[in-house]
Amino acid sequence: MRTLLALVRKDLLVGWRGRARLVGLSTYAVALLLLFSFALGPDTVTLHEHAPAYAWVALLSASTLLLAQSFLQEVEGGALEGLLLLPVSPVAMFYAKALANLLLLLVLALVLLPVSVVLFDLRPAGSPLALAGVLALGGAGLVAPGTLYAALTARVKSQQVLLPVLLFPLVVPPLLAAVKATALLLAGDPMGQVGAWVGLLAAFDVIYWSLCGILFGRVLEE
Repeated sequence: MRTLLALVRKDLLVGWRGRARLVGLSTYAVALLLLFSFALGPDTVTLHEHAPAYAWVALLSASTLLLAQSFLQEVEGGALEGLLLLPVSPVAMFYAKALANLLLLLVLALVLLPVSVVLFDLRPAGSPLALAGVLALGGAGLVAPGTLYAALTARVKSQQVLLPVLLFPLVVPPLLAAVKATALLLAGDPMGQVGAWVGLLAAFDVIYWSLCGILFGRVLEE
């Protein structure tokens, strides 16, 4: 556990030193929300109805850039091969990198949430804690396969193109569950459906975080 926390701290320090990129990603995600708003015009009913989908699509798009940068320092400094020489299991490396990416992604989500509330005139009907839980579970569903594919494409020159192509099909189920759960928490859940969507999202998180942790060592050896 101490090793895992040390690796997470290292990745967060790297992310903090490159915080200008994080600010740029936040600006990019907010710009996407503004584009969605301008594209639909003054139709407030449609904006309000589809706001969760717009917010999650903006977060997904920004997450691919964030994940692509997660191995940038290791590749540019030639440290990726050096990680394999450390007395640390690849599983611990994966979970450390994935947790750091999840924390950075949640920072982006915290930037997008108030912008979405103001831009789409949202008035959450559910508990803020429940909404925060869905954001965390949804982010986890994006980060686990994203971290694995980021490592797989780290040495590829066209990573910025290849990563979304590989990642998007895999994250459709958890993304759909996150959108539906978020929409129910914002608009109300008279039929009590949010629990089923959260359960589905949690199930995908367990599968992805388990399998990706197992496969990460093979990816690093490639």
